[in-house]
Amino acid sequence: VLLIHNMSPDWTAEEVLDAEQDVAALSDALKGLGHPVELLAIEDGRLAVRLESHDPRSWVVFNWCEELPGVPHSEPEVAAVLERLGFVFTGAASRVLALSHDKPQIKRILDANGLPTPPWAVFDFPRTDGWSIFPAIVKAANEHCSIGISPESVVTSPAELESRVGYILREHRQPALVEEFIDGREFHVSAWGNGKVTMLPVAEMDYGALTDIRDRLFTFEAKYVPGSRLYETIDLRVPAELDPAALAVLERIVLATYRATGCRDYGRIDVRYRDGVFYLIDVNPNPDINPQTSLTYAAAEIGYSYGEMGSRIVNLAAARHPDF
Repeated sequence: VLLIHNMSPDWTAEEVLDAEQDVAALSDALKGLGHPVELLAIEDGRLAVRLESHDPRSWVVFNWCEELPGVPHSEPEVAAVLERLGFVFTGAASRVLALSHDKPQIKRILDANGLPTPPWAVFDFPRTDGWSIFPAIVKAANEHCSIGISPESVVTSPAELESRVGYILREHRQPALVEEFIDGREFHVSAWGNGKVTMLPVAEMDYGALTDIRDRLFTFEAKYVPGSRLYETIDLRVPAELDPAALAVLERIVLATYRATGCRDYGRIDVRYRDGVFYLIDVNPNPDINPQTSLTYAAAEIGYSYGEMGSRIVNLAAARHPDF
Protein backbone atom coordinates (compact mmCIF):
# COMPACT_ATOMS: atom_id res chain seq x y z
CA VAL A 1 0.00 0.00 0.00
CA LEU A 2 1.32 3.43 -0.97
CA LEU A 3 -0.39 5.88 1.38
CA ILE A 4 -0.30 9.36 -0.19
CA HIS A 5 -1.34 12.43 1.76
CA ASN A 6 -0.98 16.18 1.35
CA MET A 7 1.31 18.15 3.66
CA SER A 8 1.19 21.87 2.96
CA PRO A 9 4.19 24.11 3.71
CA ASP A 10 1.66 26.76 4.74
CA TRP A 11 0.37 24.72 7.69
CA THR A 12 1.23 25.58 11.27
CA ALA A 13 3.47 23.25 13.25
CA GLU A 14 0.38 22.03 15.13
CA GLU A 15 -1.48 21.26 11.88
CA VAL A 16 1.54 19.35 10.55
CA LEU A 17 1.76 17.33 13.76
CA ASP A 18 -1.96 16.51 13.64
CA ALA A 19 -1.67 15.31 10.04
CA GLU A 20 1.42 13.24 10.80
CA GLN A 21 -0.32 11.58 13.74
CA ASP A 22 -3.41 10.76 11.66
CA VAL A 23 -1.35 9.28 8.82
CA ALA A 24 0.80 7.29 11.25
CA ALA A 25 -2.32 5.91 12.94
CA LEU A 26 -3.69 4.55 9.66
CA SER A 27 -0.29 3.30 8.49
CA ASP A 28 0.40 1.48 11.76
CA ALA A 29 -3.09 -0.01 11.79
CA LEU A 30 -2.69 -1.36 8.24
CA LYS A 31 0.78 -2.72 9.01
CA GLY A 32 -0.66 -4.47 12.05
CA LEU A 33 -2.86 -6.50 9.71
CA GLY A 34 0.02 -7.45 7.43
CA HIS A 35 -0.16 -4.76 4.75
CA PRO A 36 3.29 -3.47 3.71
CA VAL A 37 2.83 0.32 3.77
CA GLU A 38 4.94 3.17 2.43
CA LEU A 39 4.07 6.80 3.20
CA LEU A 40 4.39 9.53 0.59
CA ALA A 41 3.79 13.13 1.67
CA ILE A 42 2.80 15.42 -1.22
CA GLU A 43 4.08 18.93 -0.46
CA ASP A 44 3.56 20.66 -3.84
CA GLY A 45 1.92 20.16 -7.22
CA ARG A 46 4.49 17.67 -8.55
CA LEU A 47 2.60 14.49 -7.76
CA ALA A 48 3.60 12.73 -11.00
CA VAL A 49 7.28 13.36 -10.30
CA ARG A 50 6.97 11.97 -6.78
CA LEU A 51 5.41 8.79 -8.16
CA GLU A 52 8.07 8.10 -10.82
CA SER A 53 9.92 5.58 -8.65
CA HIS A 54 6.80 3.48 -8.02
CA ASP A 55 5.57 0.83 -10.45
CA PRO A 56 1.74 0.87 -10.68
CA ARG A 57 1.78 -2.93 -11.04
CA SER A 58 3.24 -3.29 -7.54
CA TRP A 59 1.06 -0.95 -5.51
CA VAL A 60 -2.42 -0.07 -4.42
CA VAL A 61 -2.50 3.64 -3.63
CA PHE A 62 -4.46 4.73 -0.58
CA ASN A 63 -5.52 8.20 -1.70
CA TRP A 64 -5.72 10.46 1.35
CA CYS A 65 -4.91 13.64 -0.58
CA GLU A 66 -7.44 16.45 -0.22
CA GLU A 67 -5.47 18.66 -2.63
CA LEU A 68 -2.15 19.31 -4.29
CA PRO A 69 -0.61 21.91 -1.94
CA GLY A 70 -0.66 25.33 -3.54
CA VAL A 71 -3.23 24.30 -6.16
CA PRO A 72 -6.80 25.31 -5.14
CA HIS A 73 -9.64 22.84 -5.78
CA SER A 74 -7.16 20.18 -6.90
CA GLU A 75 -8.58 17.11 -5.16
CA PRO A 76 -9.88 15.78 -8.52
CA GLU A 77 -6.47 16.40 -10.12
CA VAL A 78 -4.83 14.02 -7.62
CA ALA A 79 -7.04 11.20 -8.87
CA ALA A 80 -6.56 12.31 -12.48
CA VAL A 81 -2.76 12.03 -12.13
CA LEU A 82 -3.09 8.56 -10.60
CA GLU A 83 -5.37 7.53 -13.47
CA ARG A 84 -2.99 8.84 -16.15
CA LEU A 85 -0.10 6.94 -14.58
CA GLY A 86 -2.08 3.71 -14.35
CA PHE A 87 -2.34 3.40 -10.58
CA VAL A 88 -5.19 1.63 -8.85
CA PHE A 89 -6.26 3.75 -5.89
CA THR A 90 -8.86 3.86 -3.15
CA GLY A 91 -11.96 5.97 -3.37
CA ALA A 92 -13.65 7.91 -6.12
CA ALA A 93 -12.50 8.46 -9.68
CA SER A 94 -11.41 11.94 -10.77
CA ARG A 95 -14.69 12.71 -12.55
CA VAL A 96 -16.67 11.89 -9.39
CA LEU A 97 -14.43 14.05 -7.21
CA ALA A 98 -14.86 16.89 -9.73
CA LEU A 99 -18.62 16.36 -9.58
CA SER A 100 -18.58 16.56 -5.78
CA HIS A 101 -17.07 20.05 -6.05
CA ASP A 102 -19.99 21.13 -8.26
CA LYS A 103 -22.86 21.37 -5.80
CA PRO A 104 -25.44 22.59 -8.36
CA GLN A 105 -24.71 19.58 -10.60
CA ILE A 106 -25.08 17.23 -7.62
CA LYS A 107 -28.47 18.83 -6.96
CA ARG A 108 -29.48 18.28 -10.61
CA ILE A 109 -28.54 14.60 -10.36
CA LEU A 110 -30.54 14.19 -7.15
CA ASP A 111 -33.56 15.92 -8.71
CA ALA A 112 -33.27 13.82 -11.90
CA ASN A 113 -33.27 10.62 -9.84
CA GLY A 114 -36.25 11.66 -7.73
CA LEU A 115 -34.14 11.82 -4.57
CA PRO A 116 -35.30 14.33 -1.92
CA THR A 117 -33.17 17.44 -1.59
CA PRO A 118 -34.12 20.95 -0.37
CA PRO A 119 -35.41 23.47 -2.94
CA TRP A 120 -32.46 25.38 -4.39
CA ALA A 121 -31.20 28.05 -6.76
CA VAL A 122 -27.86 29.39 -7.96
CA PHE A 123 -27.02 33.10 -8.02
CA ASP A 124 -24.19 34.70 -9.99
CA PHE A 125 -25.17 38.21 -8.91
CA PRO A 126 -26.14 39.70 -5.52
CA ARG A 127 -29.73 40.28 -6.67
CA THR A 128 -31.83 37.37 -5.46
CA ASP A 129 -35.24 38.24 -6.88
CA GLY A 130 -37.58 35.28 -6.94
CA TRP A 131 -36.30 33.51 -3.82
CA SER A 132 -38.94 33.46 -1.07
CA ILE A 133 -38.15 30.42 1.13
CA PHE A 134 -36.81 31.23 4.59
CA PRO A 135 -34.84 30.29 6.55
CA ALA A 136 -32.35 29.55 3.80
CA ILE A 137 -28.69 28.61 3.74
CA VAL A 138 -26.11 30.12 1.38
CA LYS A 139 -23.12 28.03 0.29
CA ALA A 140 -20.21 28.49 -2.06
CA ALA A 141 -21.20 26.42 -5.09
CA ASN A 142 -17.80 24.81 -5.63
CA GLU A 143 -16.33 24.25 -2.16
CA HIS A 144 -16.28 21.30 0.23
CA CYS A 145 -15.19 20.60 3.84
CA SER A 146 -17.71 23.28 4.92
CA ILE A 147 -15.47 26.04 3.54
CA GLY A 148 -17.54 29.24 3.57
CA ILE A 149 -20.08 27.81 6.02
CA SER A 150 -20.62 29.71 9.28
CA PRO A 151 -23.62 30.76 11.39
CA GLU A 152 -23.95 33.75 9.04
CA SER A 153 -24.71 31.31 6.22
CA VAL A 154 -28.24 30.85 7.58
CA VAL A 155 -30.41 33.77 6.47
CA THR A 156 -33.96 34.68 7.43
CA SER A 157 -34.84 37.62 5.17
CA PRO A 158 -34.29 38.88 1.60
CA ALA A 159 -31.84 41.50 2.87
CA GLU A 160 -29.74 38.93 4.71
CA LEU A 161 -29.87 36.66 1.67
CA GLU A 162 -28.55 39.33 -0.71
CA SER A 163 -25.82 40.25 1.75
CA ARG A 164 -24.62 36.66 2.13
CA VAL A 165 -24.79 35.93 -1.60
CA GLY A 166 -22.67 39.05 -2.14
CA TYR A 167 -20.18 37.77 0.43
CA ILE A 168 -19.80 34.42 -1.37
CA LEU A 169 -19.37 36.12 -4.75
CA ARG A 170 -16.82 38.57 -3.34
CA GLU A 171 -14.81 36.36 -0.99
CA HIS A 172 -14.95 33.01 -2.75
CA ARG A 173 -15.19 34.25 -6.36
CA GLN A 174 -17.77 31.68 -7.39
CA PRO A 175 -21.56 31.39 -7.61
CA ALA A 176 -23.67 31.05 -4.49
CA LEU A 177 -25.91 28.02 -3.97
CA VAL A 178 -29.02 28.90 -1.98
CA GLU A 179 -31.31 26.23 -0.57
CA GLU A 180 -34.01 25.94 2.04
CA PHE A 181 -32.45 25.43 5.46
CA ILE A 182 -33.87 22.23 6.92
CA ASP A 183 -33.88 22.78 10.68
CA GLY A 184 -34.10 19.14 11.68
CA ARG A 185 -31.99 16.21 12.77
CA GLU A 186 -28.74 15.77 10.85
CA PHE A 187 -27.30 12.38 9.96
CA HIS A 188 -23.93 11.51 8.44
CA VAL A 189 -24.45 8.17 6.75
CA SER A 190 -21.47 6.16 5.53
CA ALA A 191 -21.67 3.38 2.97
CA TRP A 192 -19.08 1.15 1.35
CA GLY A 193 -18.77 -1.41 -1.37
CA ASN A 194 -18.92 -1.75 -5.15
CA GLY A 195 -21.75 -3.64 -6.77
CA LYS A 196 -23.10 -4.75 -3.42
CA VAL A 197 -23.11 -1.58 -1.31
CA THR A 198 -23.76 -1.63 2.44
CA MET A 199 -24.90 1.21 4.65
CA LEU A 200 -23.05 1.49 7.95
CA PRO A 201 -24.70 2.44 11.26
CA VAL A 202 -26.06 5.97 11.09
CA ALA A 203 -24.22 8.79 12.87
CA GLU A 204 -26.17 11.78 14.19
CA MET A 205 -24.82 15.27 14.77
CA ASP A 206 -26.75 16.19 17.90
CA TYR A 207 -27.56 19.92 18.03
CA GLY A 208 -29.79 19.57 21.09
CA ALA A 209 -27.70 21.95 23.21
CA LEU A 210 -27.94 24.73 20.60
CA THR A 211 -31.08 26.89 20.55
CA ASP A 212 -30.08 29.46 17.89
CA ILE A 213 -31.05 28.19 14.44
CA ARG A 214 -27.84 29.70 13.01
CA ASP A 215 -25.73 27.44 15.20
CA ARG A 216 -27.49 24.25 14.18
CA LEU A 217 -25.20 23.28 11.33
CA PHE A 218 -21.83 21.57 10.93
CA THR A 219 -19.56 24.52 10.13
CA PHE A 220 -15.86 24.50 9.32
CA GLU A 221 -15.23 25.56 12.94
CA ALA A 222 -17.40 22.74 14.27
CA LYS A 223 -15.43 20.19 12.23
CA TYR A 224 -11.86 21.35 12.54
CA VAL A 225 -11.31 23.74 15.47
CA PRO A 226 -10.98 21.86 18.80
CA GLY A 227 -11.90 24.07 21.72
CA SER A 228 -14.27 26.21 19.66
CA ARG A 229 -17.82 26.62 20.93
CA LEU A 230 -19.50 24.53 18.24
CA TYR A 231 -16.79 21.84 18.21
CA GLU A 232 -17.29 21.32 21.94
CA THR A 233 -21.11 21.60 21.93
CA ILE A 234 -22.17 19.35 19.05
CA ASP A 235 -22.30 15.67 20.02
CA LEU A 236 -21.70 12.76 17.66
CA ARG A 237 -24.06 9.86 18.38
CA VAL A 238 -23.54 6.42 16.83
CA PRO A 239 -25.84 4.70 16.19
CA ALA A 240 -28.59 7.27 15.78
CA GLU A 241 -31.99 6.39 17.22
CA LEU A 242 -34.38 5.76 14.32
CA ASP A 243 -37.35 3.43 14.12
CA PRO A 244 -36.99 0.51 11.68
CA ALA A 245 -39.36 1.97 9.08
CA ALA A 246 -37.52 5.31 8.95
CA LEU A 247 -34.17 3.51 8.86
CA ALA A 248 -35.30 1.47 5.87
CA VAL A 249 -36.32 4.63 4.00
CA LEU A 250 -33.00 6.28 4.85
CA GLU A 251 -31.06 3.24 3.62
CA ARG A 252 -32.89 3.24 0.30
CA ILE A 253 -32.17 6.94 -0.23
CA VAL A 254 -28.52 6.71 0.81
CA LEU A 255 -27.70 3.71 -1.38
CA ALA A 256 -29.49 5.26 -4.36
CA THR A 257 -27.49 8.48 -3.88
CA TYR A 258 -24.19 6.58 -3.54
CA ARG A 259 -24.84 4.89 -6.89
CA ALA A 260 -26.31 7.90 -8.70
CA THR A 261 -23.30 10.08 -7.91
CA GLY A 262 -20.67 7.44 -8.73
CA CYS A 263 -19.21 6.79 -5.29
CA ARG A 264 -16.67 3.96 -5.19
CA ASP A 265 -15.24 1.89 -2.32
CA TYR A 266 -16.65 4.19 0.37
CA GLY A 267 -18.50 7.47 0.80
CA ARG A 268 -20.61 9.52 3.16
CA ILE A 269 -24.02 11.04 2.51
CA ASP A 270 -25.21 13.91 4.72
CA VAL A 271 -28.93 14.08 5.38
CA ARG A 272 -31.39 16.28 7.28
CA TYR A 273 -34.65 14.83 8.65
CA ARG A 274 -37.78 16.92 9.11
CA ASP A 275 -41.48 16.07 9.14
CA GLY A 276 -40.83 12.49 8.05
CA VAL A 277 -38.66 13.41 5.05
CA PHE A 278 -34.93 12.72 4.68
CA TYR A 279 -33.42 15.59 2.69
CA LEU A 280 -30.05 15.02 1.01
CA ILE A 281 -27.73 17.95 1.70
CA ASP A 282 -24.25 16.77 0.69
CA VAL A 283 -22.35 13.93 -0.97
CA ASN A 284 -18.78 13.13 0.11
CA PRO A 285 -17.10 10.59 -2.21
CA ASN A 286 -13.79 10.57 -0.28
CA PRO A 287 -14.78 11.51 3.28
CA ASP A 288 -12.19 11.99 5.98
CA ILE A 289 -11.23 8.76 7.73
CA ASN A 290 -9.11 9.87 10.65
CA PRO A 291 -9.78 8.01 13.93
CA GLN A 292 -12.33 10.61 15.12
CA THR A 293 -14.65 10.71 12.10
CA SER A 294 -18.21 9.45 11.79
CA LEU A 295 -17.19 6.76 9.27
CA THR A 296 -14.61 5.36 11.69
CA TYR A 297 -17.11 5.28 14.55
CA ALA A 298 -19.77 3.72 12.32
CA ALA A 299 -17.38 0.96 11.22
CA ALA A 300 -16.41 0.34 14.85
CA GLU A 301 -20.09 -0.07 15.73
CA ILE A 302 -20.22 -3.20 13.54
CA GLY A 303 -16.94 -4.58 14.85
CA TYR A 304 -14.28 -3.13 12.56
CA SER A 305 -11.06 -1.92 14.17
CA TYR A 306 -9.42 1.11 12.57
CA GLY A 307 -7.01 -1.14 10.70
CA GLU A 308 -9.79 -3.48 9.56
CA MET A 309 -11.75 -0.51 8.22
CA GLY A 310 -8.72 0.71 6.26
CA SER A 311 -7.95 -2.82 5.07
CA ARG A 312 -11.47 -3.27 3.73
CA ILE A 313 -11.12 -0.05 1.73
CA VAL A 314 -7.71 -1.18 0.41
CA ASN A 315 -9.12 -4.53 -0.66
CA LEU A 316 -12.12 -2.95 -2.38
CA ALA A 317 -9.61 -1.02 -4.51
CA ALA A 318 -7.32 -4.04 -4.94
CA ALA A 319 -10.19 -5.90 -6.61
CA ARG A 320 -9.66 -3.52 -9.58
CA HIS A 321 -5.92 -4.27 -9.78
CA PRO A 322 -4.89 -6.58 -12.64
CA ASP A 323 -2.46 -8.52 -10.41
CA PHE A 324 -3.94 -8.33 -6.93
